[in-house]
Amino acid sequence: MSELVMPVGVRDHAQGSAYAPVTLLEYGDYECPYCGQAYVIVKRLQAELGDELRFVFRNFPLAQVHPHALRAALAAEAAGFQGAFWPMHDVLFEHQGALGTDHLVTYATLLELDVERFIHDTESGKAERRVREDFMSGVRSGVNGTPTFFVNDHRHDQWYQYGALREAVYAAAGVMRS
Repeated sequence: MSELVMPVGVRDHAQGSAYAPVTLLEYGDYECPYCGQAYVIVKRLQAELGDELRFVFRNFPLAQVHPHALRAALAAEAAGFQGAFWPMHDVLFEHQGALGTDHLVTYATLLELDVERFIHDTESGKAERRVREDFMSGVRSGVNGTPTFFVNDHRHDQWYQYGALREAVYAAAGVMRS
């Protein structure tokens, strides 16, 4: 079982309390269809576990396979600079088939971001460094595909489907539910 090399910290995009008994971390790619399936599963687990789960997302764009993945990751980070990482994250997964540059600008407009700043930030070295840092932390942690999950810093090596991921998260939380 692989361990998470770069611990979850203040630099991470996280939903839920830092004091939650379980941290579920995903290395994901916005254009990956499997990550799109995992998005729905994570939302379901978040609804079920509430305060018992903290969810963290790190960028792992597989640009050779998914031509829009890097640009989408940069868009999420640029939105994050304006306090809208999670809304952009959700929009990107909910519109995986429309991740071209014009679409990303439309999403920024819909999220009421400063669009000029958004465009500038997607092209800035700051967004690119952030995505690269996520990616390299994944490589050092043994990530070689998406989605890859870690439950409390331990790689979840089973399939990410609802039942298996739910079992791992519930076990880590010490929750026994049927």
